[in-house]
Formats: sequence, C-alpha cells, structure tokens
Amino acid sequence: MRHKTIEEYIEIIHVLEQEFGRAQTGMIASQMGVKPPSITEMLQKLEREGLIQYESYNGAILTATGNKLAQELMQRHRILADLLEILGIDRDRAEEDACRIEHHISPETLQRLELFLEFARSDPATTDAIRRFRSLCL
Repeated sequence: MRHKTIEEYIEIIHVLEQEFGRAQTGMIASQMGVKPPSITEMLQKLEREGLIQYESYNGAILTATGNKLAQELMQRHRILADLLEILGIDRDRAEEDACRIEHHISPETLQRLELFLEFARSDPATTDAIRRFRSLCL
C-alpha cells in the first residue's frame, strides 16, 4: 500500500467526517474518482492498520491514530499553501499544488519552511522583500 494513497484517504475521510460525522463509501468514491468496491477494499486495509473504524453501510471514522495523522497532513498542507500564497500564487492554485507537494516533502524541509513562514510574517524587512518580489511577478 503506497504511503501517498493512505494519506489521501485519511485526508478525505477527515474532511468528510468533519462535515457529515462519517465518511461513507460513496462520498469517498466521489471525492477520489474511484469505484466504491475499491474504496471498500482500501477502507478495510486502513482499518487493519488501525487508522479508521469502518462499518459497511455506515462508513468510516478516524481512530485516534488516524486523527493524529490527519492533523499532521492538514498542517503540512497549510504550511505549503501559505508559502505558495506568500510567493504570489493564487490561493486556489496554491491549494492544488500543496496537495501535490505535501505527500513528497521531508519532515526536515517542512519544518524549515514553517520557520521561514514565521520569520517572513514577523520580520518587516522580509515582508518588504516579499512584497517587492511579488511586484516582479505581475
């Protein structure tokens, strides 16, 4: 089972669980563009991994372990999307690109990017330099 795929499922389950209380197979299938039988198979694997609790016809909810992973993934996504937006990327594009990047970035690089974001937001000289950079991109 590929790590990226697990992360994608966990993210989708998290979002659906937040909105609807559970992530039903059909909802996940719709979000991922995958047929429901494939979703059921993956949900059973995720349950064996201890990341979700799954009941046929009722759907899935994250376990404490799955929820912790979801929070980490959401944080990773936010950091990347925020960084791209600071660089002048449209927020919708930043969100899309963050989805692509987030599954491939190392924890060390992510930590450094988070520190840079904090620095950039709090340092007036850096804020000014970023503003000048963005004006070059117009």
